Formats: sequence, C-alpha cells, structure tokens
Amino acid sequence: DFDAILRSGEVQFGTHLDVTSYAEGVRETHNPVGRALPAVVWDFYQNGCSLRLLNPQAFSTTVWHLLSILQEYFGSMAGANTYLTPPGTQGFAPHYDDIEAFVLQLEGKKHWRVYSPRTDTEVLPQFSSANLTQAELGKPVLEVVLEAGDLLYFPRGFIHQGDCLPDAHSLHITVSSYQRNSWGDLLEKLLPAALQMALEEDVEYRQGLPMGYLEYMGVANSDAADARRTAFVEKLQRLMKKLVDYAPIDAAVDQRAKSFLHDCLPPVLTQSEKQLSVYGFPAQWQDGSPRNVDILITKDTEVRLLHHGIIRLCNEEAGVMLYYTTENSRVYHKEEPKYLEIDPEYTDSIEFLLSSYPNHVTVDTLPCGTLDDKISLATLLFEKGILTTKKPLVQV
Repeated sequence: DFDAILRSGEVQFGTHLDVTSYAEGVRETHNPVGRALPAVVWDFYQNGCSLRLLNPQAFSTTVWHLLSILQEYFGSMAGANTYLTPPGTQGFAPHYDDIEAFVLQLEGKKHWRVYSPRTDTEVLPQFSSANLTQAELGKPVLEVVLEAGDLLYFPRGFIHQGDCLPDAHSLHITVSSYQRNSWGDLLEKLLPAALQMALEEDVEYRQGLPMGYLEYMGVANSDAADARRTAFVEKLQRLMKKLVDYAPIDAAVDQRAKSFLHDCLPPVLTQSEKQLSVYGFPAQWQDGSPRNVDILITKDTEVRLLHHGIIRLCNEEAGVMLYYTTENSRVYHKEEPKYLEIDPEYTDSIEFLLSSYPNHVTVDTLPCGTLDDKISLATLLFEKGILTTKKPLVQV
C-alpha cells in the first residue's frame, strides 16, 4: 500500500511524507523539495532513514474507515501517521505527545521503551515536548517488542521511543485522539464569552477601577499589609465567582462541536447506505437527456440521519447554522467548514431527527408548519447527503 501511494503521484515531501533519522542523540529531517518519487524515497530508506506518511487516511480507504469510526466513538478528532523504519535504526528522538496514542504494529517488529511523566506539570500536557536526550530519561516503565497485530497505548505525557531490531524492519500506524480536548480547552472558549455577557448585562463589571490601585497592587506590593489590597482582591474574587452565572455553557460546547465537525473526516458509507442516499442516486445522462434527476420525497417517505454525529445546530449572530461533515475532505482542513443557514422554524425538525436516530421517521411527522415545509427541508438535507431513506427513492 505504501509503495502504491507513492506511485499515485500525489505525495509531496514535507506535506505528506517526512524522511527522518536519529543517530548519536541527533534527530534530523532530510526532506527534499517536491514530489516524493519512489526511487528517491526507497533510496533514503535503503540508507537507513525512516519514512513517516502524514494523514494516511487521505490515501487509504482502510485508514479512513478506521478513523471515521473512532472519531464518532471518541467525539474528538482522530488522526494517524504511518511509520516505516529500516532494520537496526531509530527515526525519532524520545519525546511525549499532546495526544492519546495507539500504536498498531502492521509488519515486522519494533522495540519500544515507555517512560512515565517526569513531573506533575508533564501529566496530560497541552503541547508535545521538544526532542529529549537519553540523559533526561529515567528507567522505562515498559519495555516491549511489538510484533504484527500487537497494539500499544500510551497516554498524553508518557515519553516514548521506538527502534528497530537488527533483523527486522517495522511498519506501524499511530492513531491519535483527544488532542486539545480537555476541560481547560473548553474554558478557553467559555470564559471570554462569559466575561462579554457579564460586561453587557451587569454594570458592576463596567465600573471604573479604584483610583490609586497601582500604588498598592502589583508584585512589588504583594507582601504589604494593606486594607486596600485586601478589598481589591476580595472584589476581584467576587466578580470572578459571579462569572459562573453568565457562562453560556451550552453555546461554548456548541462552538467546540462546530470546530470538531470541521476536524472530522467525511463518513464512510456502506453499499446499502450509498443506495439509500444521494450518493447512490441513479441520475445519469441517457439517450440524449438526463434521467432520474428528480428527488421525489413525499409525506410518506421514511428518513433518518445518515450517521450519528454528522450535524450540529449552532445559534450564531448571523442566524441558526447547521454544520455538517458529509462534504468534508479526507485531507485535514482542506475545505472550509460546511454549513447551511437554517430557518429558525426548522430547528425543531432538526432536533427531532437527532433524537429519533437511528430510527426512521416519516416526513409527515417532522414538526414543521406545512407539508411543503416538511418536504422542502427533507429534500434539502437529502441533497446534502445528511439524510438517508429507508427505501430507494428510485427503483433501478
């Protein structure tokens, strides 16, 4: 598969493929400019370099399918890299990552050493580490040789390094999840929104700071016993506690969900799902004119969401937006977020479809104002690949 991907002509050094080495404590990248031609890539490998294929889901339907299942399960972006390492070499320095990592050994063998976080500040880190040296590591908590079919998991913050044994190459895929998906990341969205709402609705947040506060506040005055300092700190603490009352928690979660939907891979469809959705609709040019173009949805048509988690309703300043994943690219963030602006009268119907999944409902049961509205909404969502029908709309 790796060789076939190189021959597809789409792989570029740096963008899709990294050539790396690690020897005598030094980690190096050897990426030329331009297309990763097989002759060049395999020459690097033959000379002891490791190959890291970034975003293999863009090239491999199998990886795409695996990640699409995991992103739905975790409710968080799932990514992957594939690593091919020559016998007797190591491609990367010891380091820890900002992801939950699952290493699946595909071919050959690899020797892994895993180390606990060195300090409390490195437990579940927000960001990955720089390259570490052997001198900075203690004893590994796990040392193991993975063989084809083995799976190794290490949480965020666990330092790891892998090297190949002299008698075997290694091909493995690292699947990642839960990047920037912590309580702190949610609060980064929530606190500014809460403060903005408090400023708009509570005059106490708009009152001026006390005159002369610079004279008794600040690090230089932190040890001073001063009643004005005590009053200042107590006022700030009270204002911060009041922020909880203004926190738009659900709106902040919706904004994180909107961001997640942009991260998502498009859903992978079974043959049956294709036949029952717009992706299998048999519209074609035949005998001098188009055939089977009309999407004939009626009040009795039974519909449901294509997959769980492919849409999110968000109330925004511009209106009610329905974000969806069905038109996303398999290349991470290649496209802008996909959304439809929805008439507020349709929100109950969207919520009804969400709550009904995985059961089918007839179009007539959608809580819209008129039958025309029900059919219009169902047709729009079907055309965007969001809805599937219980039976094919056109018998071929």
